[in-house]
Amino acid sequence: MPVVLDPARDARLVAVREGMLGSVHSWELVTAVDGPGTRLTYFLSGCALRCLYCQNPDTWRLPDGMPTGIDEVKARIFRYAPVLRATGGGLTVSGGEPLLQTAFLGRMLRYAKELGLHTAIDTSGFLGARVSDAFLDDVDLVLLDVKSGLPETYRRVTGRDLAPTLAFGRRLADRGTAAIWVRYVLVPGLTDAVDNVDAVADYVAELQQRGPGGVIERVEVLPFHQMGRDKWHQLGLAYQLEDTEPPSAELTERVRGQFRARGLTVY
Repeated sequence: MPVVLDPARDARLVAVREGMLGSVHSWELVTAVDGPGTRLTYFLSGCALRCLYCQNPDTWRLPDGMPTGIDEVKARIFRYAPVLRATGGGLTVSGGEPLLQTAFLGRMLRYAKELGLHTAIDTSGFLGARVSDAFLDDVDLVLLDVKSGLPETYRRVTGRDLAPTLAFGRRLADRGTAAIWVRYVLVPGLTDAVDNVDAVADYVAELQQRGPGGVIERVEVLPFHQMGRDKWHQLGLAYQLEDTEPPSAELTERVRGQFRARGLTVY
């Protein structure tokens, strides 16, 4: 059979490979949530993990996002740059998993740095091996989502292996060019076991020792909530945490105390 050429499809693939076209779920302006100051936060589509507590499962698939050219993104960054600079804020790119679209993300970060903006990525680190040191030079802050400290618990939570996340965090700490905020979602009956939390806390303390002083700026213990449950239902996905309650104040404080015991700043 003759090969049927599709120039439009081929051009699209080239644009994606070169970072001129990406898949965007949404964007918003937020203050002091995804980094310092006011943030222009982009949520990219696509994720390699399938976290049981994910509040945005609609970001999992790349094809479900809005095809967006890099020029459109640059125009929005340029538009908000004055207020971002004035508040000590900048650009944060989240997901999904932003490292799934490294070429597109790299162009976003490079442009933000050209405008003198602070940059941050919110990542699990699972795909950290895909990015170069030059890419990381354009990142000021990494919001590192460490889902669990024990390999078996991490696989239960995400469906993936823990090792790539640990390796990426160590690489960041050894480089010392980006600050790190560690995020840990506390889910009763899933991630709250003492030994699991201890393993995460020990790992974060190790990162602090490996890197220059202050590389780990904070640990955020994020109590589980059910805000994403309706999205799971709408997408027809099996939601395993249907009956899970948010952690009590006592449990949350216990877990925060495990991190504080390592000399870490905890929120």
